[in-house]
Amino acid sequence: QVQLVESGGGLVQAGESLRLSCAASGSIVIFNTMSWYRQVLGRQRELVATISRSGSTEYADAVKGRFTISRDNGKNTIYLQMNSLKPEDTAVYYCYAPTVVLNYWGKGTLVTVSS
Repeated sequence: QVQLVESGGGLVQAGESLRLSCAASGSIVIFNTMSWYRQVLGRQRELVATISRSGSTEYADAVKGRFTISRDNGKNTIYLQMNSLKPEDTAVYYCYAPTVVLNYWGKGTLVTVSS
């Protein structure tokens, strides 16, 4: 059974950095596209960044220039380096990996940025 497990969340002050990781276990398939989403309580989940198997990336306008998504295909893991964090980045961050058969979500990791 495939599982996506996020880690690296926590409480930081504005301007600081965090690095999130998402490891896919139970899968021998290298996911084509993997993404990070985030959600604030009471609001819709929003796309933060996407990376293809080849390494092409896309970012939400709100995080461009501050966040960097990367991946290690050998480990079936993606990362999200978050710099210059702002209070509005506070959210639960989720890992997402779609396939032809199923779409997989992690359980999320909480990032809290204090002002």
